[in-house]
Parts: sequence; C-alpha cells; structure tokens
Amino acid sequence: MKPDVALLAVLAAQTVSAITIPPNVQSFYNRAKSGPCEGTDNLKDGFFDQDGDAKGQWSYCQKFVENKAIFIQGPNTFANMDIDCDGDQSTLADPRCSCPEWQEDCDTQGTTAFKDTVQDVSGGAIKDLNPNIHPYVVFGNVGDYSPTFNPEEFGIQPLSVMAVVCGDKLIYGVWGDQNGDDDSHPLVGEASLSLATACFGADVSGQSGHDETDVLYVAFTGDDAVPKTANWAAKNFDEFENSIIETGNELIKRLS
Repeated sequence: MKPDVALLAVLAAQTVSAITIPPNVQSFYNRAKSGPCEGTDNLKDGFFDQDGDAKGQWSYCQKFVENKAIFIQGPNTFANMDIDCDGDQSTLADPRCSCPEWQEDCDTQGTTAFKDTVQDVSGGAIKDLNPNIHPYVVFGNVGDYSPTFNPEEFGIQPLSVMAVVCGDKLIYGVWGDQNGDDDSHPLVGEASLSLATACFGADVSGQSGHDETDVLYVAFTGDDAVPKTANWAAKNFDEFENSIIETGNELIKRLS
C-alpha cells in the first residue's frame, strides 16, 4: 500500500490523547487481575492470548462489574495487544500496516465487522473505521471454531466506548471489530494501530505488537456507552479521541 504523502507530517504534529489512570480504575485493574473468573462472572472461557499458548485460559469476565461491563481476563493477568489494520486506509495510510514482501498470507482485511453501522452513525461521512485514525478494539469471537463469544448478547453495543489500560495510561477506544476464525485458535487481545501507538509508541506495527499480558480491555453495557458526540470524520487520532473522552469519563465511574 502506498503511504499517504502527508503521513510523516501528521505523525510529527500529533499529540497523544492519554489520561492518567484514575484511582478507581487503577484499583479495579489491581483487583480484577487477581484470582479466577468463575461462576456467573465467567461469561465464556477457553480463549487464547496467542497461537502458541498451550491451552485457552482467557475469558470474557464480569467480575466486580456484573451487568455493567465486560473485560478480558487471563490467569492472574489480562491480555496482550496484537495490531489490527483492518478497515479503510484510503486516507492517512501508514506503512506500518503494510505487509512485508516475505509474508505470503496478509491478515489485513479491507473492512471491519461494523462497516455498515459506521456508515449509518457517521451519516455517510466515512466508509469504514480507519485503523490509523480510529482507536478501536477487536472484541468478541465469531466464526467456525469454538468457543465463540458475541458481546451483543450481553448488552454491549457496536461502536460503544471501551476503556483500555495500557502502558501506564488510560486510552478510550470503541468496539470496532471482532476476532474471526483465520487463526488456529480463538484469540483475544487486539486493537487498531492508532490505539496501539497511543499505548506503546511508534515501534508497534501490523507485524509487531505488545506481547506482555498487562493490557486491560473493558467494554460497557447499554445504549449510553455509544458516544453521541463522536467525530467519526476526524482527520487524526487526537481529533477522534477527544470527541469520545466525555463519554468515556462517565463510563469508567462504573469501575469501583
């Protein structure tokens, strides 16, 4: 893919919209990581953090936030962050999302799971989410494998705001894609390039993510989690991130 000629200038001028982790979110992070997710708190388990895992020990969990939120938990840990480059890259194309010549099977898709919804909520202003602009999280598992998990069955709305604790900071994103069955196991822990860059800097790419399982992904239930003021036609990460911060700040009050 040919990089946008304005990319380097935009990246140089861009400031990362990150929030210092509030005390209640830090407390939730510490509590939620410890101990198992079991009983009715465990909505579905058996997922893998990466293909090389010996067994699926990750789950979609509602411990401490029953009916209010869902997060991904592993064995006394959270998840890693693989990089998703799916979506519309016709503007602000980033070479970090390009497939190297040696890679025979490029996993990047031209659309996200909620392309039609994006067009509706944006009033046709954009064709799809752009991984280089929109900080989206890949959440839920669909396809011809087992287990699968549909967050909508538990009250999570497409394009709703999610909270991501990563790199000692809090970033807001939206639920913008789902894990498909193009891997040998059902995986969790993935986000768009723009979100990953906000978390861990410009060294991440479509081929190199964040391997440590210290990233907390939280989705919130209810219609009020869908941002009413989102600037879907934003020209860069900061413009979009700033448009959903107010919604995110309200939602994280549920993490107590």
